Amino acid sequence: MTVSSRVFVIGVGMTPFRKPGRDDIDYPEMVREAGKKALDDAGVAYSTIEQAVVGYVYGDSTCGQRGLYELGLTGIPISNVNNNCSTGSTALFLGRQLVQGGLADCVLALGFEKMQPGSLTAQFGDREQPLMRHLMALSELYELTAAPMAAQMFADAGREHMTKYGTTPEQFARIAEKNHRHSANNPYAQFQTVYTLEEILGATMIHEPLTKLQCSPTSDGSAAAVLASERFVEQHNLWDRAIEIAAQEMVTDTPSTFEDRSAISIVGAEMSRLAAQRVYDRAGLGPQDVQVIELHDCFSVNELLTYEALGLCEPGQGGSLIDGGATTYGGKWVVNPSGGLISKGHPLGATGLAQCTELTWQLRGQAEARQVEGARVALQHNIGLGGAAVVTMYKKP
Repeated sequence: MTVSSRVFVIGVGMTPFRKPGRDDIDYPEMVREAGKKALDDAGVAYSTIEQAVVGYVYGDSTCGQRGLYELGLTGIPISNVNNNCSTGSTALFLGRQLVQGGLADCVLALGFEKMQPGSLTAQFGDREQPLMRHLMALSELYELTAAPMAAQMFADAGREHMTKYGTTPEQFARIAEKNHRHSANNPYAQFQTVYTLEEILGATMIHEPLTKLQCSPTSDGSAAAVLASERFVEQHNLWDRAIEIAAQEMVTDTPSTFEDRSAISIVGAEMSRLAAQRVYDRAGLGPQDVQVIELHDCFSVNELLTYEALGLCEPGQGGSLIDGGATTYGGKWVVNPSGGLISKGHPLGATGLAQCTELTWQLRGQAEARQVEGARVALQHNIGLGGAAVVTMYKKP
């Protein structure tokens, strides 16, 4: 098999994201729904898939096999991956490498999650938690409280940004207002309610400056993408649906995470910045070439930090970007037209592949009421603390 330098998304699919706690839908059903939609969208049978990579965070080993057995029993290699909140894009990253490296012509990347209601908590009490080093570094800067740990980490990064650059709580809240407004047009979103800025600011305070309506919820759901080589696309005449992965990079923690003495670095801004720069260099495209972005707004603070990490603006100018309407319809970019994690939902293993699904629809012109006019280049950002940031650029071939 020859090495392929180009990789294409030829099929995508996802389930609606739902509030956890429902007993009537288990992960095999979610995997079957998302996987079948992606295969049908690509116009290929499951028997065509040569390898599969399945991402999930909460579950016993080989849940990937159990889920995919709903699509068929073909004996193909199935790998299970977990990279915290960037698990879905890690499955995409590994699937792309299989195709780009010439090891397979057609690969399925799929992610799912069946979560417990409420804030995330540690699952294993008999060993050190993966984020312990991050928390110890944060405790040297801010007093740890009883607030949910993830919210606390990103809220403290927001407080640092406020102190350093004069950012205001209203600017963070405007990001949540935008994303809730966007989700009203997304039938797959967990929440489709529009909130005013005053309602968002007045919601229950989780950890200052973050209120409840600025925090992503736990969610159940699944999403999938079929990846193919240029040869496969040509042989099966799939150019009408193929979207090219122009560049993709994963970056894990560097010394700056712990040496900068910065909450912004602790929550991964430097990982994101480095991954984005490598993507721009590899693709020969920059943020000025992008029309639509799906980024990891696990909390409104992180969307603002990511504006700066992706180079949409200079450090400290993220607040001005949201104030000026640059990241919604009619602005320079449309960021999180799906509603983002805050409103669409955040089933950890599925999030990255749901972002891929949304951007594929956008570049094909299939996003219906959410469609970004003239979208030809798209950018995806997905991050998990502990840590891994994955940045992907897509373009119409």
